[in-house]
Amino acid sequence: MLITGLIIGCLLIGLVIGYVVRQHQHRQELLAVQKQARDIIASATAETQQKIAKLTADSRRETLTYQQSVKDELAEQTSDIAVREQRRQQREQLLGQMGVRLADQTAMLDERSQANRDQRQKIRDLKAQALQLRTDRDETLAQQAGIDEQAAKDHVLADTELDLKRDRDVEIKALNDNAVANAERWAKDVVLSATESGPQDLPKEHLEHTVTVPNGEIRSKIIGRDGQHIRLLETLTGTDLIFVPDDNTTLFISTHDPIRREVARVALTNLVASRRISSNQIETQVENAQRDVNHSLWETGEQTVSGLHVGWMHPDLMKLIGRLKYRTSYGQNVLLHSIEVAQLTGAMAARLGYNTRLARRAGLLHDLGKAIDHEVEGTHVEIGTEFAQKYGEDDVVINAIAAHHGDVEKTSPLAELVAAADAISGARPGARSESVEDYINRLRALEKIANDQSGVAESYAIQAGRELRIIVKPQELDDTAAANLTQEVAQQIESTLTYPGKIKVTTIRKSTAVEYVGDEKKKKSKKKKKKAANA
Repeated sequence: MLITGLIIGCLLIGLVIGYVVRQHQHRQELLAVQKQARDIIASATAETQQKIAKLTADSRRETLTYQQSVKDELAEQTSDIAVREQRRQQREQLLGQMGVRLADQTAMLDERSQANRDQRQKIRDLKAQALQLRTDRDETLAQQAGIDEQAAKDHVLADTELDLKRDRDVEIKALNDNAVANAERWAKDVVLSATESGPQDLPKEHLEHTVTVPNGEIRSKIIGRDGQHIRLLETLTGTDLIFVPDDNTTLFISTHDPIRREVARVALTNLVASRRISSNQIETQVENAQRDVNHSLWETGEQTVSGLHVGWMHPDLMKLIGRLKYRTSYGQNVLLHSIEVAQLTGAMAARLGYNTRLARRAGLLHDLGKAIDHEVEGTHVEIGTEFAQKYGEDDVVINAIAAHHGDVEKTSPLAELVAAADAISGARPGARSESVEDYINRLRALEKIANDQSGVAESYAIQAGRELRIIVKPQELDDTAAANLTQEVAQQIESTLTYPGKIKVTTIRKSTAVEYVGDEKKKKSKKKKKKAANA
């Protein structure tokens, strides 16, 4: 029991000692924490005071800077106000001086105005005196002549009119004789002058009908699986795309529409350059090509109209002019031909004293119908005339378009000039060209039409196919039949062939009989005499 009590007492003493020690540790930790808190508060307070001091200094510095800038601005404004005030005073002084001069000028003008009024009054008085003197003179002359004034006037006018009529008739006859004698020379001078001052012969611009594919990979992409890509291109562009046989790198674009051909060429060129060929890419490139080509048409027409100085023109007509850039006629670019005709017509009109702007306008629009003659029914002359009337062109321009191929009568000199310029532009050397094969086929077609007629001995196409000479058999055809043959051949050429300009058909019927007399008979008689002498 005693031991148990001792153990319990020791435990109690240990618990008391542990509690006391624990309380002391807690007190020490609390003191350490309090000290740390005081240090943190002191550090924060010092940092805060430093920031407040810095902010105060910065604010004071900014305030001083702002005050200085305000002072500078006020000083500048004060100086500006002083300068303006000085200018105002100078202007007031100047206005005062101008007022004085204006008053002096007003006074001077008043004096001159009064002097002019006095002068006009004197002139009126003198006119009245002159009129009275003339009236008195006429009355005196009438009394002395025994006729009144109106009868004298009529008599003088009749004599004068008769003399003027005789002189006019003589002068008109002389002018007519001179015009008839020199008309051809003057016409040649006008044409030569216009040709010399016209456009220079430039290298031909050949429209591309092919696109070069760099390698077989791009070729396969263009064709696509089972040909779907190339069929899509053909559908979107309205063309036929054909790879040239034995040349897998050349893609030929076939279509009768030059605008579709250009859209297809631009789209294919962009696809080949991008090397990304898919259905979406094909549709995008075709849309971009159509937009670019349409913009190019309008831009080309605007530049052409502006360069020729023909005045304002409807945008639709300018777009049609731009379409001529992609149209050719026997190898000649129609836009360049139209520009050349406009310049030639303008030059000849200037030489003859006509309206040059209207002349150039008629020359530019004369082949307008060729821009869409493959889309609209009718000849290019009919189409061009219709569009010119639709957009309110001048009657002279409309007649020049309608008559430049002789379809209707020419009603103005400008129509004659347009027809002459058109012939010059198309017939000059190097203006038009065609392949050797087409050239030979055209000549053969001309000769075949003639050779197929009965009674024809032979035929020759000469002057590059502009003249066909037919030699007939005189035993089978008389003169009337030869003339009928000529007309029939001309009609067949006009209805079956396409030809540039005019073709002259000439039929030759020649019958020759030859007989020799004199020398041969004399020789034979001399030989007989020699034989008889020898015998």
